[in-house]
Amino acid sequence: MSDAIVIGGGPNGLVAANLLVDQGWEVVLVEANDEVGGAVRSDSDVADGFIHDTFSSFYPLAAASPTIQALELHKWGLEWSDAPAPFGNPMTDGGWAIVHDDPLRTAAELDAEAPGDGDSWLALYEDWRKIQRGMVGLLLDPFPPIRSGSSLALHLLGRQGLERIRLLASSVRSLGEQHFRGDAGRMLFATNAQHADITPESAGSGLMGWLLVMLGQQFGYPVPKGGAGRLAHALADRFRAQGGTIVCGQRVTGIEVSGGRATGVRTASGEYYGARRAVLADVSAPALYGELLPVAAVPRRVRRAMEKFEWDPGTVKVDWALDGPIPWQEKPSASPGTVHIARSVDALSMTAAQIAAGLVPTEPFLLMGQMTTADPTRSPAGTEAAWAYTHVPQRVRGDDEFTGRWDADEAERFADRMQAQVERAAPGFEQRIIRRRILAPPDLERRDANLVGGAVNGGTSALHQQLVFRPIPGLARAETPVKGLYLASASAHPGGGVHGACGSNAARAAILHAKLPWR
Repeated sequence: MSDAIVIGGGPNGLVAANLLVDQGWEVVLVEANDEVGGAVRSDSDVADGFIHDTFSSFYPLAAASPTIQALELHKWGLEWSDAPAPFGNPMTDGGWAIVHDDPLRTAAELDAEAPGDGDSWLALYEDWRKIQRGMVGLLLDPFPPIRSGSSLALHLLGRQGLERIRLLASSVRSLGEQHFRGDAGRMLFATNAQHADITPESAGSGLMGWLLVMLGQQFGYPVPKGGAGRLAHALADRFRAQGGTIVCGQRVTGIEVSGGRATGVRTASGEYYGARRAVLADVSAPALYGELLPVAAVPRRVRRAMEKFEWDPGTVKVDWALDGPIPWQEKPSASPGTVHIARSVDALSMTAAQIAAGLVPTEPFLLMGQMTTADPTRSPAGTEAAWAYTHVPQRVRGDDEFTGRWDADEAERFADRMQAQVERAAPGFEQRIIRRRILAPPDLERRDANLVGGAVNGGTSALHQQLVFRPIPGLARAETPVKGLYLASASAHPGGGVHGACGSNAARAAILHAKLPWR
């Protein structure tokens, strides 16, 4: 019997476990896989000497997250590494749109393409710096974010405040057209907005693009030196050093509830782990309410609402071991770690429309990583460890070429389609491939059960399933209808991304409620 059981060793589960053990709690973390990390892992399976991140790779949200920073993971061996430039887009008509580590250099290149765009960039960045602290708090704090919300509200008063509100409510297409004359500035915002499953025309997409672009300008797009798994290992090592226990290879199949309170968990092997104070679940909301809890413990209104829970699109990821750097048609002024490949904002809209219609994109938007560029330890000198991922429908329907089974044949053919996108921007790319690995939606889900159908954000990021609507209307906090049980995954507010906020919010709620006599 321990004070708390944490189900799942992804970044949110590990953050939650660390915060609980810091309070002197006896904590056991139970992980289904043979190692912790969830969607923050790396391996050398693609080719000898090459380290590839299995899922996520770049962590601007971790760099900005007060929760992650407060854990002081450098004391447990975590080192961050940065590419010469955080991110960039090869442009269809030649040249690049690049965010440099110096905002003045970013502005100068934008101004060279379209006079005046540099001033627009600097104005947006200056405004971001004024509200950055409150904005990050607003996004990552428990809902409602009273402290950070009050701080931000002071910046949303008056004429300038109304302009800020307008920006936050805009679509990313509108944001780009309002602030930039040239395509480069518009594409930087539009492609970053596609890290979430929001179309360029949707309200809220402007906020997403603006947030990630400004975080990249301020903090970069850092990667853990030696592989994404180093971040997970640092979290695990810190937890163990504080007295926590990690049990791997044990899949939790049920949560015990007694007297309306979570009292422990059972695993597939028949093991029971009791909890005196709390159970925190770093699992998807549908898994928590539809699989782990007894039917009688879930209120009917919650069961009905969960039937409408919406996943984000699936993902196909391809890893490449290359015998040399990517041969971009035009060499960028500084090599970006993250590369976005799309012809135009219109092309992004077409891709989003195809996915919404159940069609596999004909020209998929690629989010690409040049990992050796960002961290030279990832592959032998003179080579490149690279990857790209793109989104596909959760349910394919009406497509003439793909059924959505994602068997070996479909995965290979779609990987070829993705590869052709890179080849268009970098002629000769295919000749540099030593080996590739394809992770289709079923592969991603097998490696991490939270990535249902290849969904990487724990549920759609569209406004109808954010804030007070995440994961369902009225459950915007980590608390659940079962006392002592807390949702600590990306299905909870604020959603996907390696920021630790979902785990932090769950841990803080558990700690608070443990002090209340009526809980």
